[in-house]
Amino acid sequence: MVSVLFICLGNICRSPMAETIFRDIVEKEGKESSYKIDSAGLISFHEGESADNRMRNFAYQRGYRITHISRPVKTQDFYDFDMIIGMDDDNMSKLRRLRPDDAKAELHKMTEYLRNMDEDEVPDPYYGGAAGFTHVIDLLEDACRGLYENTCNK
Repeated sequence: MVSVLFICLGNICRSPMAETIFRDIVEKEGKESSYKIDSAGLISFHEGESADNRMRNFAYQRGYRITHISRPVKTQDFYDFDMIIGMDDDNMSKLRRLRPDDAKAELHKMTEYLRNMDEDEVPDPYYGGAAGFTHVIDLLEDACRGLYENTCNK
């Protein structure tokens, strides 16, 4: 089993969208039993909330339904997951500081898995408009497919 935890700042836009897209790919490939998939945030401000309404609406327009409820990352996550994937450099910096030295989780940035797009980060669409949300979904669809291709034979 491959366990993957997606991380963004508040766990209401990028990481729940990545979780949803990746879960969709895994289910369509018939590999649900081979993966553990979740998402979390680096802050607890939105804990217990649904994903941002705008992200849920744009996701729905693409055929996705985000059901995740926001939660903060926990120390135990670094032991329970094989891969923890941050969306941007700030996420990665915070994850490196939080990761215990003896943790099993490998840290990766989402854009490492892009196949067709060339971006250094998955930008936070929270303060942007519609174009920001659709761009994030485009990036995550590309990167999640690349992540699946990278992990499906493990």
